[in-house]
Amino acid sequence: MRKLFRFLKDYKLQLVIGPLCKLLEAVFELIVPLVMASIIDTGVANRDTAYIYKMGGVMLLLGAVGLASALVCQKSASIASQGSGTKLRTALFAHINTLSFKELDKIGTPSLITRMTNDVNQLQLAVAMLIRLVIRAPFLVIGAIAMSFTIHAGLAFIFVIAAVLIAVILYLVMSRSVPFFKMVQKKLDKISLIARENLSGGRVIRAFGKEKEEQARFNASANELAKTAVRVGKLSALLNPMTYVVTNLAIVAVVWFGAGLVDTGDMLPGEIIALVNYMTQILLAMVVVANLVVIFTKASASAARINEVFETQPSVQEPAQASAAPVRGAPKIEFRNVSFGYGGERVLRDIDLKVQKGQTLGIIGTTGSGKSTLVNLIPRFYDVLQGEVLVDGVNVREYPLSLLRGQFGIVPQNAVLFSGTVGDNMRWAKEDATDHEIERALSIAQADGFVKKLPFGIDTPITQGGKNLSGGQKQRLTIARALLRSPQILILDDSASALDFVTDAALRKAIRTQTKEMTVLLVSQRVATVRGADQIAVLDNGVLAGVGTHEELFASCKSYREICLSQLSGQEVSAG
Repeated sequence: MRKLFRFLKDYKLQLVIGPLCKLLEAVFELIVPLVMASIIDTGVANRDTAYIYKMGGVMLLLGAVGLASALVCQKSASIASQGSGTKLRTALFAHINTLSFKELDKIGTPSLITRMTNDVNQLQLAVAMLIRLVIRAPFLVIGAIAMSFTIHAGLAFIFVIAAVLIAVILYLVMSRSVPFFKMVQKKLDKISLIARENLSGGRVIRAFGKEKEEQARFNASANELAKTAVRVGKLSALLNPMTYVVTNLAIVAVVWFGAGLVDTGDMLPGEIIALVNYMTQILLAMVVVANLVVIFTKASASAARINEVFETQPSVQEPAQASAAPVRGAPKIEFRNVSFGYGGERVLRDIDLKVQKGQTLGIIGTTGSGKSTLVNLIPRFYDVLQGEVLVDGVNVREYPLSLLRGQFGIVPQNAVLFSGTVGDNMRWAKEDATDHEIERALSIAQADGFVKKLPFGIDTPITQGGKNLSGGQKQRLTIARALLRSPQILILDDSASALDFVTDAALRKAIRTQTKEMTVLLVSQRVATVRGADQIAVLDNGVLAGVGTHEELFASCKSYREICLSQLSGQEVSAG
């Protein structure tokens, strides 16, 4: 948790003023029982009305100053907790954006979302409590015990015994509760994952009629969370009753022994009232301490989870010294003996492949053959385990990431659109793009026709994720967005899977004729999509099974021939 204190450095003033004001309020609280005792033993006993009014005014003044101090403390706590929380959340989000897909896959999106929201909120609450109560509560306990000694040392030992017993209860209960708080956070991550899957995959779930099964899965996870939370709740619920029992027994003891001292004239009734008030203050302060232990235990677990993210360093690092000078005459893209795997399992093995500038390379293979993985290595979404990937004859590890990725237009398998207008989404690729440039990109992507039919053209709003568009429309818009950037390398990762064959053919023809200087990588499971490419790379279970034209591969590559025969008629095959 100490590692996150750096986010409080801009709030040193609030961290000093807030606790001091709360300390001042606590001092006034400790004085009030003495004033009350004075009113009873002097004013009431002597029927001195003027004295009662005078001391009553003192109590009102103490209350007013205490209120003002509390308000200043509350404001300081609000500024520091909300400000530091905002800085922490911003820094966490910025760090997450530096992580490569390897780290993002490992931690998981739902867990990251929970850490940026719920865990940061826990730390914000801890900061607020740090300012408001961490000094005040212990000070009240110690101060009340000290003040009781000024009244009667013998009875004050009852306070000491009660405070020690309550501290032991706190330790025993919280030492057993801490592990469960961490379990609650993990189970909350699991619920977030299930909820996210159900919200994003709602159509698939309903299409297969799996609503009841998914509801049962969610209920099971929710019940696990509830059981763990109940166990924590049961342990935490012991705190208040047990502390109240100890405190009330102490009050009974004070009144019992104090009554005898009053009878003998060794104590005054007002002093007994003051001692009872001090015992009540100790009770309330110890309850606050118990709640603080719960809050800081949760915050400690949250801080550990956030620190885990901060301590996770991206496997894809910027080069220490950039030396990305293109080599004249080198292939635009080259794979040299490349192997890669997720975890310990290799999904690509010993890949050697060259793509010349301006060429179109089709990449085909069965599901899980490593097609998407292969193209993800070029812009360094992942780093190779063995070998090297080169762009313009330079290892991609030697490029600054912004310079490397600035050469690419990438359309992933799942079309991703953001809330905003069609034009806003297009300008993700080029902020200063003119309407004419956008229209040209839409035309090449075969998207101009349906965009013109939208209610407001390129100014038509798109809902989050493009839910108000069809799958084919979303794919064409994402292709147009990539083309708007005029990239040197265009990667289409199975990005026309939702298009009909006529639109797909028109799209490929437009890209081929209007982007001749562009190097294009077409990833697809369709033979029709890649057969017109300058060369085709066939992947089979992570191994490069063949490279060549459609005719060459059909004649020489068994894997490619099997794919062709499964998709094309005999007439189409013979037509080449």
